[in-house]
Amino acid sequence: MSQKRSKTWAMDTLRKYMPTREQMAANKYLKPFAHRFLSPELWRFTRRSVPRGVALGLFAGFIIPVGQIFLAAFLALPARANMPLAATVTFVTNPFTFPFWAVLANWLGDILLRLDRAGTGGAAESEMASGRWSWFFELFEGVGVTVLETVFGFVVLALVSAALGYLISGAVWRVMVARRRAKRLARMEARLDQRLNAN
Repeated sequence: MSQKRSKTWAMDTLRKYMPTREQMAANKYLKPFAHRFLSPELWRFTRRSVPRGVALGLFAGFIIPVGQIFLAAFLALPARANMPLAATVTFVTNPFTFPFWAVLANWLGDILLRLDRAGTGGAAESEMASGRWSWFFELFEGVGVTVLETVFGFVVLALVSAALGYLISGAVWRVMVARRRAKRLARMEARLDQRLNAN
């Protein structure tokens, strides 16, 4: 017989994989800023902090393949996003999924750069070749894919996934809150009916 999920099974699952405040504070790279990261507003689940956390986590996960947790944590500070959620979402890119994302980014970058050459004469390609993105190119050396197309694909994935993540998580959050309110109202109406019937 399967175990019945708790009312907060989604939150329980998230909390199981999210880093705790103590773990974040103990991290040697975050220690100098631990007092900022432990601010309670960065650990609350609200209608604004959750979509921001998802968006920043996706952006950080795709924009750099290493150290994305720290980037997500630092971005969460000024954005007042849910920091543990932002850190957890970065795991969309990990050593197991990275080859898939690299191939997808390479394919996407190749298509978009071809469209760029045809439509704008190569404005995006010249920007990527300007030297400002050399630090990003170095991260992909030895991966076995065309670097320019892959880097451009990852930039597009970071921006598009962050926007979609923000919109989808915001919509899911509103649906969850609406359902919770509807259940609460139904329980209140049932109690009121019981009292009226008892009288």
